[in-house]
Amino acid sequence: MQEYKSFEITPEEIVPLAEKKRKAGVMLVMIHGYVQTDGQTRISWDYECEKGVESYYVVGVQTLPSLVDIYDVAAEWAEREINELMGIEFVGLDVSKRLFLPEDMLETQGKGQILVTPLSELVEKRHELEEKK
Repeated sequence: MQEYKSFEITPEEIVPLAEKKRKAGVMLVMIHGYVQTDGQTRISWDYECEKGVESYYVVGVQTLPSLVDIYDVAAEWAEREINELMGIEFVGLDVSKRLFLPEDMLETQGKGQILVTPLSELVEKRHELEEKK
């Protein structure tokens, strides 16, 4: 079974850590972003390691350095996705074009936020509609 280790870091540690990992030939597996139950954003950088994955994360930060100059496309796609869907700014990242959402999404819907209805609410609404029939 693969190991998974997680470490909290500061925004200032992101680039030096990535440079060190890249120089050692370590692959960037993925960059993740999500909103925790307390409402704070959590962005994590997952790197391969001998026995599994090492994940380094920051919490509650809205502006972060881009790793595009270090990990190229491996960082670009994930950073653009997180920027577009969560509104996190990656300094140095080109966001002049959208990945998924319409170009006017920010003006019409708000900064990068997509509202998702939980499945339980959708099921409940479906039952209500069926009962009305």
